[in-house]
Amino acid sequence: MEMLNAQSAKTMLAPEAGCLAAPFEPTIGLCELERGVTATVTAIGSPATDRDRELVLRLIEIGFFPGETLRVVAHGQPGNEPIAVRLGGTTFALRRLEAGYIRVIPAPVISS
Repeated sequence: MEMLNAQSAKTMLAPEAGCLAAPFEPTIGLCELERGVTATVTAIGSPATDRDRELVLRLIEIGFFPGETLRVVAHGQPGNEPIAVRLGGTTFALRRLEAGYIRVIPAPVISS
C-alpha cells in the first residue's frame, strides 16, 4: 500500500476531491464501533472547516487512511469519550469528533 504524505493528503482532501474513500461500501463511523471490535478503515470524511481540515490531515498523517486495520480497545466514561483505538503497534485516544471523520467496516465475527 502506498503511504500518504502530508502533501498527497492535502491534494486528496481538496474540496473538489471530496471524501478520501473506497466507494459503495456500507460503513459506520469509528465512534460507533464497539469495544474489542476490529475494523478496516474505508474512508476519511471531508472536513467542513479549515480547523477540521487540519484535524483530518493529522489523522491521515498518523496512519488513519483507507485499508488500515484498527481495533477499539476502550471507551472512556462518562459519554464514551475518549475512544482508545489500536492502530498497528500504537494506541491513540480520539475524541468522538475526531473518530466521527473515520469510516470503517467492522470485521465479521467468526463463531467457533
